[in-house]
Amino acid sequence: MFKIAIVEDEKNLASIVDKYLKNEGYDTIIFTNGEDAYNSISDDINLWILDIMLPGEITGYDLIKSIREKNPKKPVIFASARDHDIDKVMGLELGSDDYIAKPYSPRELVLRVKNILNRAYGDSINNNIFSFNGYTIDFDKRIVYENNENINLTSKEYDLLLFLLENKAKAFSRDQILDNVWGSDYFGSDRVVDDLMRRLRQKMPNLNVETIYGFGYRLLV
Repeated sequence: MFKIAIVEDEKNLASIVDKYLKNEGYDTIIFTNGEDAYNSISDDINLWILDIMLPGEITGYDLIKSIREKNPKKPVIFASARDHDIDKVMGLELGSDDYIAKPYSPRELVLRVKNILNRAYGDSINNNIFSFNGYTIDFDKRIVYENNENINLTSKEYDLLLFLLENKAKAFSRDQILDNVWGSDYFGSDRVVDDLMRRLRQKMPNLNVETIYGFGYRLLV
């Protein structure tokens, strides 16, 4: 089982990411400041998710420098609210494997984690490009291609696609899809799930989404 360290001072966000990663079977540990994370750098952790700005004296930049001194190949993802090119460049120069700007979709982060773990410990996958059933998903650009042509997805269609890819072969009710794609504070009919799924199927017919009548949907593999 892979162990993932989440270094994030926003406790609600850390809790959400922790839940998503645990649902995928990962072992996780949360640090809310740089000092506690620094004291665990020598621990058996397979991947670090680092916020750049942290309370206290130790930043995400300090942590990756120390991580790289211990193990130059240890996978690291930078997550920061500061979506500035200089932050991304500095992170990559310090050896991060990926950079994701807040606010981000936890589902997208999980897929990036899977890709990086595969690259580091298993089958090689090209950067943040994911392929499935003839489609190519570019996580950095939030773009989906088929035969090198862009499939024009709306933001919600893309979020639904990420949710399906993250949970391949799992069956979900319409209410569960509502909670995960629209959020638990959404008030409205669950028929919006059917409408969104219909549009996604029209644009990506090779996804092979199964309708479970009277219940919901499942992405077949």
